[in-house]
Amino acid sequence: MYSKLDILIFGAHADDAEIGMAGTIAKHTAAGLSVGICDLTEAEMSSNGSVDIRKQEAEHAAGVLDLKVRSNLGLPDRGLFVTPEHIERITAEIRRFAPSIVFAPYWEDRHPDHVACSRLVEEAVFNAKLRRYMPEHAPVKVDELYFYFINDIGRTDLIVDVTDVYSVKEQALSCYRSQFQKTEEDTVSTPLTEGYIERVRARDSLLGARRLIPRAEGFATKSPYVVHLFGSNQT
Repeated sequence: MYSKLDILIFGAHADDAEIGMAGTIAKHTAAGLSVGICDLTEAEMSSNGSVDIRKQEAEHAAGVLDLKVRSNLGLPDRGLFVTPEHIERITAEIRRFAPSIVFAPYWEDRHPDHVACSRLVEEAVFNAKLRRYMPEHAPVKVDELYFYFINDIGRTDLIVDVTDVYSVKEQALSCYRSQFQKTEEDTVSTPLTEGYIERVRARDSLLGARRLIPRAEGFATKSPYVVHLFGSNQT
């Protein structure tokens, strides 16, 4: 039996959420919020590593980030499509944990699975509140849906200063040795093994640069952002 989460983050593969927002996760778990990650696939099509290795790496990263739960829906890697079945599986996960806030990958990315994940989560968040949709599960209304960046930077509506917790992000990413390091003789060269972590650091520096923040993570939203008082830190 799982308790309600404050934040639930979806990724197509283990390491997606860490690439995009591990610092933000660390900042919120350190503040006492309950955070979970749901990986849609077991990344069985990855050029490097194996399903078992990637599961172990994901669990290690979950410990680093102090997650309350990390789940995996076992949907097909490179087989994510906006189908009723896939939407239902994600909707059930949202109703299972009743999060106040949901995160999904940004809707534009070089990896088709990231794009599909974004669309699927958006559909599921909408369906989760419909009481006549999958009526065997109680409806859940998510307060906010935000989108994080993985490979490509898009429209950035919000940034989070993660400078003080950036070492935790780097530690979480280092858990995925099979993806980011050439650890075996048969390791295949991919964009992830060719200085990818350095590019993530550069991106996070760039995202913070306009506000003179050393390291930041960026997010987009399709809903208006509410400000109660301009010139105030209260939102």
